[in-house]
Amino acid sequence: MGISRRDFVRTTFCAACSAALFPLDLAWAEKRFSATDTHVKEAYFYKELADGVVQCGTCPHECVVLPDKRGRCRAKTNIDGKLYTISYANPCVVHVDPVEKKPLQHFYPGTKAYSLAVAGCNFHCLNCQNWEISQTSPDKTRNYNLPPDEVVLMAAGYGCKSIAYTYGEAITFYEYMVDISAKARELGIKNVWVSNAYISQAALNRLCDVIDAASVNLKSFSDKIYWDLNGGHLEPVLETFKTLHRRGIWMEIINLVIPTYTDDMEMIKRMCGWILENLGPEYPLHFSRFHPLYKLVHLPPTPVEVLQEAEAVALKEGLHYVYIGNVPGLGDKTICPNCKRTVIKRRGYTLLQNNLNAGKCKFCGTRISGRWA
Repeated sequence: MGISRRDFVRTTFCAACSAALFPLDLAWAEKRFSATDTHVKEAYFYKELADGVVQCGTCPHECVVLPDKRGRCRAKTNIDGKLYTISYANPCVVHVDPVEKKPLQHFYPGTKAYSLAVAGCNFHCLNCQNWEISQTSPDKTRNYNLPPDEVVLMAAGYGCKSIAYTYGEAITFYEYMVDISAKARELGIKNVWVSNAYISQAALNRLCDVIDAASVNLKSFSDKIYWDLNGGHLEPVLETFKTLHRRGIWMEIINLVIPTYTDDMEMIKRMCGWILENLGPEYPLHFSRFHPLYKLVHLPPTPVEVLQEAEAVALKEGLHYVYIGNVPGLGDKTICPNCKRTVIKRRGYTLLQNNLNAGKCKFCGTRISGRWA
């Protein structure tokens, strides 16, 4: 049974929010690609439907894509009844960062991460800080030509302990990320997935075979807020956390505290309770300060007192490692949950002290959760 153009638009594009906020841009939807074009590669997860229509299986949106059209992330296109990514080996951002910038505070502190991104995203967050690359498509950005082999060699050449798939949404360039990660592992380079965690379980399990750490956003603990603010649902994100935990992937959880959206302390308490019950107390939780950007410029920055209140709630619930992010002078210490001494001290992204001995607090011998040199 065929799918009409009207049904295609509804299935693929309406899920973010209202048309007024996220208008359909048919210019990029209409551009055609060939399977032999540079930076085009067959997608790893999809199924073929009738009449040349395909359905993507990379993320929970499960976009149904007509021939010569694209999915909601703008990076998957239907070419002759098969689904292809157009975000392969064409990053628009490449940089060497401290791993703390991801943010990861318990993953080889003081080391460098070779960071890259390709344009596109499967969310449409009203507060996006990188909307110039996330809310466009790979054929509309100025890109580098970096096949996976070259990425790994560049990372090694810069002395990077890890490669980070970051800035935009790494699920959008899933095939590229997986292929780089497999090659990086051959040279002993770690892989860091920075993500909104909105991924299918099949794609996630394959990814878990090759990544070492994840910096994952838990944007809210309300499904309605997820829909209104980001254009997705809460439950698939929670399933991602459970799978990462089960697969032994180190993760740190980021919660952006946005005034009028995610600054409800009762909701934060429920979120922390869920983390404690399903993941345990050992994974760091970062409460990040919101700054007015993109479609939420009318809101104020998060008051520091609200972030400190959220931190107190998380610690009272029993989480061991809680950080405040995006506020200079705060969130710069890792505290031993037993003796309360500072085991790691930073200034910004710079490591000042490391009081760990084989991953344990040198003062009392308590194991500090994380991945250490």
